[in-house]
Amino acid sequence: MHPFRVDIPQRDLDDLYERLDRTRWPDQLSGVGWEYGIPLDYLMDLARYWRYEYDWRAAEARLNEWPQFITAIDGADIHFAHIRSPEPGATPLLITHGWPGSIVEFVEVAGPLTDPLNHGGDPSDAFHLVVPSIPGFGFSGPTRETGWEYRRVAAAFAELMRRLGYQRYGVQGGDWGSVISRELGRTRTDDVIGVHLNLLPGSSVTEEPDAAQLAMLGPAERERTLASWRRTQQWDRDRAGYAAIQSTRPQTLAYGLTDSPVGQLAWIAEKFKEWTDSSTRPEDAVDRDHLLTNVMLYWLTGTAGSSARIYYERAHSDYWGSPPESSSAPTALAAFPQDNFIPLRHIAERTNNIVRWTEFDRGGHFAAMEAPDLLIADIRAFFRQLRAETSD
Repeated sequence: MHPFRVDIPQRDLDDLYERLDRTRWPDQLSGVGWEYGIPLDYLMDLARYWRYEYDWRAAEARLNEWPQFITAIDGADIHFAHIRSPEPGATPLLITHGWPGSIVEFVEVAGPLTDPLNHGGDPSDAFHLVVPSIPGFGFSGPTRETGWEYRRVAAAFAELMRRLGYQRYGVQGGDWGSVISRELGRTRTDDVIGVHLNLLPGSSVTEEPDAAQLAMLGPAERERTLASWRRTQQWDRDRAGYAAIQSTRPQTLAYGLTDSPVGQLAWIAEKFKEWTDSSTRPEDAVDRDHLLTNVMLYWLTGTAGSSARIYYERAHSDYWGSPPESSSAPTALAAFPQDNFIPLRHIAERTNNIVRWTEFDRGGHFAAMEAPDLLIADIRAFFRQLRAETSD
């Protein structure tokens, strides 16, 4: 393992500024808002802010407050932050981002999770955090060979935890981080003590429920099931295009996103509007500077294409289309109302050992950025519950 420090050459920033200055803007239909994609006036303002007001060096310094490392596993360079708690009895916790996220998602939760005493919490709830960048993403990219789907990522992260000396640990994640975390819990039963997720794959309806199915449910779960089906229909109709492209032709997409910073910005910022608990713009839900720092990790590392390849690899794997395999790991779900899908407990329990299920009244897909207080409290409560059950 080699120490790592974020240190972007000034020439890379100068190149970014020159490209932003030379942006060739498209036309836009009037009065369509976000329906056709990210609006021109909003994106022009965000790009102007990025060029003239956003401070990458401040963001870089904040990231460098975390001890970071690079290690080679299975032919890939794995970048990770390792933030040890001052509490000697802290629980090791591997926490994983998704797409189009990065380790920046966890800037607000790392302190309270590792050092609860200095953040108004109980020191017994402390964690040693391991925060990796998924292979192909940010400083873990680009990857140099095919085959980096989520099961291979999970195996690499298990090896990372072994190298760090953690024999027993928890896992947490959303988006791709949820898929990877669940796979670790399913396959590393002797190592993983619990799986905390803020998105649970395969827990929403994919087909319209019929009357017989609905009749078996209580009133609240019946209404939630119908809402889940409506959300799924909306997703398939209006929001799934990015995944279809990244699952089929990630290389073609990469040329535009790697050459145009505004293209990369639009591709990511749109998701921070559509997938969050926001009303008119992403900043209703997430801090503008944090959003841009997240975009910068894709832009500066040139990993638009390699991060997209995880979609292609999954869609072309031998297990694609198969039902989810059952996991016996104790699993908690923190369900945020504006996430992409509405999870259903009666479906989740078919293939998961659900021991905690919490539904919140605010927040969306990027929970660690949108509602860090809620996510922190639920992670603490879940692992506190597991400790109590073990002591009994």
